[in-house]
Amino acid sequence: MKSLFQKPLIFFVVIALAALIVVMMMRNQAPVEHQKVGLVPKQVGVIEVVSQKIHPTTTAYGSVEHGVALQNRAEVSGKISYMHPDLKQGGSIAAGVLVLRIDPEDVEVSLKQSEADLQSNLSSLQQLDEEEKTSRRSLRLAQDSLNVGRKELQRIQDMWDKRLIARSVLDTEKQSLLQLQQSVSDLQGQLNTYVSRRASAQAQIERASQQVRSQQTNLGRTELYMPFDARIGSVPVDKGEYVSVGTALFEALATDRVEITAQLPIQQMAKLVSGASLSTAKMGEVLQQLGLKAKVSLVGGQKQAVWQAEVIRFSEAIDPVRRTLGIVVAVDNPYEKIIPGKRPPLIKGMYTAVDLYAPAIDALVIPRKAIHEGRVYLVGAEQKLEIRAVEVLFTQGDFALISEGLSVGDKVIVNDLIPV
Repeated sequence: MKSLFQKPLIFFVVIALAALIVVMMMRNQAPVEHQKVGLVPKQVGVIEVVSQKIHPTTTAYGSVEHGVALQNRAEVSGKISYMHPDLKQGGSIAAGVLVLRIDPEDVEVSLKQSEADLQSNLSSLQQLDEEEKTSRRSLRLAQDSLNVGRKELQRIQDMWDKRLIARSVLDTEKQSLLQLQQSVSDLQGQLNTYVSRRASAQAQIERASQQVRSQQTNLGRTELYMPFDARIGSVPVDKGEYVSVGTALFEALATDRVEITAQLPIQQMAKLVSGASLSTAKMGEVLQQLGLKAKVSLVGGQKQAVWQAEVIRFSEAIDPVRRTLGIVVAVDNPYEKIIPGKRPPLIKGMYTAVDLYAPAIDALVIPRKAIHEGRVYLVGAEQKLEIRAVEVLFTQGDFALISEGLSVGDKVIVNDLIPV
């Protein structure tokens, strides 16, 4: 074999045969068919965008407080002589029931003294009136005597002019007339003092009358009646204890209404006012224009335990730490329709969820999962994918309300496309 390949002619013959075989194989091979390559269609879930009415809704949280919490304090001093048997923390007392009595003995003594002073002043005024009447009668008599004295002096003067009497008689008559004039002047001066004396007596009577009224009021303050149906809070006193003015006696909590100050984040408040047209800066009118509705439920409680509530006011300021606004809602008759184990009464301190509802607005609503970092996937022309940026007005549950970027009739893809 080695000697064979060493011959140049044979080597070139082998190369030529190999080339001939390759050419024949290429001629007999079938031509290559080229296929068109396109995108593989993908099945997607699609919804058509429509305009629909939706109630902007959000939830805030807060604790129950009684609408009226009366802190009763002693308005008179004395020893507690009576306490209602149910005047205990957690007790219930109906309106109009005598709750507590403070011994009225000291007040009654003061009242009798004031009444005696008043009667004395009335008697003094009556005596003054009688004195004035007597003085007026005396003045009239003195004036009559003065008139007579003047006539008598004139008669004696005439007689003196005729020298029918002695000079001493004339002088004596003049002296008598002067005495009569002095008497009239004294009586007139005395009458002039009655105006001020009467004013002073009347002032003393008014002062004594006020003291009597004050003591009568204090006497009424010795008995405390419940002004409304109430549950009792704290009771820091006991029967027989001496109390002074201002001492805390008991706390009464009205049972006809409770209030909840629900703390709502500021950004959530924007959701509730998104569809409102506000035309005033007065908070009371703003609240009316918003037309908010509310429902209350217990956090961690039974789902069927729901109370209808009324939005009554906003808190006076924003919480600077939590950046929340307090929305106060009221629930009437929180102790009615109680179902043991399912629907308890709403009592002070319970932690609640307050669902707030604004009036319905027209909006374009799509599932939240259809939004991908501010964009949505659409089925565009010729069933091709279209990606479009959108502006979200707000989200609510599993849905988002779109303000810009979509139109009615757009077809939104609701499932993820991987890869895009």
